[in-house]
Amino acid sequence: MPAPTTPDTHDTPAVALGPTALVLGIIAAPGVWPGLMFALMPWSWLAGALAVTFGLAGIHFARQGIGRMWPAAAGTVLGTLGVAGFFVLMAAFSV
Repeated sequence: MPAPTTPDTHDTPAVALGPTALVLGIIAAPGVWPGLMFALMPWSWLAGALAVTFGLAGIHFARQGIGRMWPAAAGTVLGTLGVAGFFVLMAAFSV
C-alpha cells in the first residue's frame, strides 16, 4: 500500500462549517438595519437560521479540534443578529 487511507482531522467536511456559517452570517446581518430590512427579509431569515445552525455545529467540532472556532462563533453571532432582526420586524407588525 502506498499510503494510508484513514482520514485526517483536516480532511473532514466539519472543517467547512465555520467558514460557511461566517458567509451566511454576513449575508444575514444587514437585515438588521431598517433601510435594508424589507429588501433582505427572505435572505436574512434563511441565511440567519442556517448560519446559527452551521455555526453551532462548527463550534461543537472546533471544541473537538476539528476546524477553527472564530469563524464558527462569528457566523453564529451574525446569524443570530439576522434572525433577531426578522423577529423584531414581525413583532413590530403584530403590535
